[in-house]
Amino acid sequence: MTIPTSSGPFTHASTSVQKTMFMVLLALLPATAFNMYLFGWPAIFLFAVTIGSCVIIEAGCLMLAGRPVKVTLADNSAVLTGWLLAASLPPWAPWWIGLLGAIFAIAMAKHAFGGIGQNVFNPAMVGRTVLLISFPVVMTAWVAPHPLFSVGAPGFADAIAITFGGHMPDAMSSASALGHIKTELSRGIPATQSITQVPDMMDMALGYRAGSMGETSILLILAGGLFLMAKRIISWHIPVTVIGSLFLIAEIFHTADPVHFTSGTFHLLSGATFLGAFFIATDYVTSPVSKKGQLIFGVGCGLLIWLIRNFAGYPEGVAFAILLMNALTPIIDRYTRPRVFGRDRKGEPLALSKEKP
Repeated sequence: MTIPTSSGPFTHASTSVQKTMFMVLLALLPATAFNMYLFGWPAIFLFAVTIGSCVIIEAGCLMLAGRPVKVTLADNSAVLTGWLLAASLPPWAPWWIGLLGAIFAIAMAKHAFGGIGQNVFNPAMVGRTVLLISFPVVMTAWVAPHPLFSVGAPGFADAIAITFGGHMPDAMSSASALGHIKTELSRGIPATQSITQVPDMMDMALGYRAGSMGETSILLILAGGLFLMAKRIISWHIPVTVIGSLFLIAEIFHTADPVHFTSGTFHLLSGATFLGAFFIATDYVTSPVSKKGQLIFGVGCGLLIWLIRNFAGYPEGVAFAILLMNALTPIIDRYTRPRVFGRDRKGEPLALSKEKP
């Protein structure tokens, strides 16, 4: 006897991995387009190489694992990883930096752990961090903005020589705001003096300064982050606590010792603070599930960013801070997970537990 079966009328969510990834890409688009305009053809070429490498490596890993390539690639996760990785690189870096970063991000940080949803660390930040440690000179070779089609900006042929030939003119090199302050402090020059040599706060907010494509255009990055919050793709807990804790600790130490510590406003407008707070630290897979855990995670990121920027060997600490907190996510989840209905916090049924309901 065959018993007919049918699925129950369960409610299905209207969202999906593909839709979520697409919304994040859409939120990143204005800032990325503006930064491509600021840094010209070399940034466009590097952006294309990095994303293309991530997609190709993703396809290769899926084939080796015997998983459907076309269906899995359609979720846009490889594109988003490549996009965030490209946003964290010097815009005039050579092509092989984008390729190696894609290998580290997709093959090592993502598929070595089992693919999407299984990775412990944010893939894009793993790619950037490995590149920074392995190739510190190339990864800190910044340039001031050279808007597309402006006087002095590299043309199409010059950009090919820069990206694919590695011929960046020395006259175009520049220091990031964080790198400049850190170098001057190491020389004994007070922060109150060296900060006068970096772009003013308005130019830093608009993006007219040296840095990666994700470090500039703070206002457009903020707009993209608010868009994701309005669409309920992310919640406010991690971004607000990252930005708030970084600003608070920076202001406390700046007030106590302005000679050696810069202000909270400077820390927010320099580096990849807003990109990390809205687009990287909020990664579903590598951040805590509960709201309480997300608050702890965000505060930890903000404090670590400030500590690394001020006391570590590298001027920027966003990637390192997020990866360190990624490692703590399982512990945070363990101690902040909500109690299951009908059970105590240890998972025992309340009828057998001494804990009050």
